[in-house]
Amino acid sequence: MKKLITTLTNIWKIEDLRNRILNTLLFLLIYRIGCHVVLPGVNPDALASAGEKEGLLGMINMFSGGSFSRAAIFALGVMPYISASIVVQLLGIAVPAFQKMQKEGESGRKKMTQITRYLTVAITLVQAIAYVKTQIDDTAKVISDPMFTVLTAIVLTAGTLFVMWLGEKITDKGIGNGISLIIMAGIIAQLPGGIVAEWGSRMSPSGGGIIPFIVEFIALFFVVIFTILIVQGVRKIPVQYAKKIVGNKQVGGVRQYIPLKVNAAGVMPIIFAQAIMFLPMSLAQFFPSLQSDFLTSLTDFTSVAYNVTFAILIIAFTFFYTAIMVNPQQMSEDMKKNGGFVPGIKPGYDTNLFIDNVISRITFPGAIFIAIIAILPAMASAAGVNNNFAHFYGGTSLLILVGVVLDTLQQIESHLLMRHYDGLMKTGRVKGRSAVGVEGYDQSAI
Repeated sequence: MKKLITTLTNIWKIEDLRNRILNTLLFLLIYRIGCHVVLPGVNPDALASAGEKEGLLGMINMFSGGSFSRAAIFALGVMPYISASIVVQLLGIAVPAFQKMQKEGESGRKKMTQITRYLTVAITLVQAIAYVKTQIDDTAKVISDPMFTVLTAIVLTAGTLFVMWLGEKITDKGIGNGISLIIMAGIIAQLPGGIVAEWGSRMSPSGGGIIPFIVEFIALFFVVIFTILIVQGVRKIPVQYAKKIVGNKQVGGVRQYIPLKVNAAGVMPIIFAQAIMFLPMSLAQFFPSLQSDFLTSLTDFTSVAYNVTFAILIIAFTFFYTAIMVNPQQMSEDMKKNGGFVPGIKPGYDTNLFIDNVISRITFPGAIFIAIIAILPAMASAAGVNNNFAHFYGGTSLLILVGVVLDTLQQIESHLLMRHYDGLMKTGRVKGRSAVGVEGYDQSAI
């Protein structure tokens, strides 16, 4: 306890860090206020009577802090921006013009950021119209005006752009990654409601009492520890640099490491897999004649068929996205140019093959563990945990929470160490999700 109080005191002493933390809390407060401002002309009580969102819509609602279900001006949240970022990222791999921009340094990064913003506006307009047509039906409209869809779409688009601006301001003036912190704030906002719902369920005559409630929290604690191990898991490849004599000084000859993440793909495999698992529900709604027992089971997130299919898709997408994110050939070429080599491995093709084999060996167990984390909410729900609380036992929400908290703590510790204070931990250092290799290769995932 004394160590914690000393650390908090040191944080408050650093003016720059104190201002950044206060700015972050202020921007997040503005975001949470906006999440409760309902769109003009919409009856929120009619939407609330429609029940909880499930599937992909439930994930969007969680990311938006409940704004999606209550038809707030921030209903779409940062999801359009994330979609645009993914598209631009994939274009940077497949399109030569975007590859060229990536290699232009700061100017190229600014161009890609601008393209991402324009694409965000286009995606938000499409999603806003779809949101009005599918989520705000005639029962939720207070007024019936032909211009209602257009005006609401404009308000939703402006809300998403404002949230995106808030995220950029948090990154510049606050602490941590702004977009990630906004997503985390939305997820945490759902936690009190989930705990209250679980408490009410356990305190009912057939709930089992307080003992199962305590056991659930202990189980959640160990799940979080397991998730932290997966997020921080790294396989270090040693790299030796040749010695050079420049003038009267010796340069090089040091050993560094390439940190290969066990979970290099981050949460993207789960997001892609959830998007695909949403298709059977859409087919069942639009084509009732195609309904079958198997298709119906794929719409129930607690069924065996759903979870087996979901886990297989996550494993496949983990390998796919890791292959996109990590380029062994580029890493081996960069090492060769800078006079580096893996001890015992020839530079060039052999190094490329060695790194590729290491990535394949660590990706498979990483994919299995991510699949386990992804289906844990269904397992918790099957064990009797309330659905609102079961979502925090794994899946995208838990991975994002753990990763964002670790990244933010890492930045706070960097500020402390830079000013010669002790870090947040007595031994060791806080490590975030992102890891930059010896050649500047960024392995962080969205």
